[in-house]
Amino acid sequence: MKIELTSGDITNERVDAVVNAANSSLMGGGGVDGAIHRAAGPDLSTACRGLRELWVDGLPVGRAVATPGFEMPAQWIIHTVGPNRNAGETDPALLRSCFTESLRAAEIIGAKSIAFPALSAGVYGWDMAEVATIGLAALSSYTGPVTLARVVLFSDDALDVWKNAL
Repeated sequence: MKIELTSGDITNERVDAVVNAANSSLMGGGGVDGAIHRAAGPDLSTACRGLRELWVDGLPVGRAVATPGFEMPAQWIIHTVGPNRNAGETDPALLRSCFTESLRAAEIIGAKSIAFPALSAGVYGWDMAEVATIGLAALSSYTGPVTLARVVLFSDDALDVWKNAL
């Protein structure tokens, strides 16, 4: 799989699927989650309410589930809940699972290209370099049918961290 690193707005990515750094409620929030909900439009909230019928207690940390992309350029949105270091969720395996489960969800929906944000960095308290190391390890070891993983970072400083990790 080809791995690309770039800075920009993940909601504008022209890939088959974008990964949403969701909270367990799946009902939107701040940062990437809020931006994706705004860009996708109100139908995304309706779809997420439907998912809550399956995940009554919320989507567990490390899992991933897909919805249509609605008004976004991407056909699909893959929602994953990263571990919150500020809440004591410090297991790197949970963070790695966000990447691998998102790739599995991409396989299920037939996506060949996927864009990731820096999952669990920012308000969830994980160090950007640690996220980069874990994320790149997960992406580099992937051998399935997804052919492109693009990591879309919110700043050039974050991009530099990921480039150094690569």
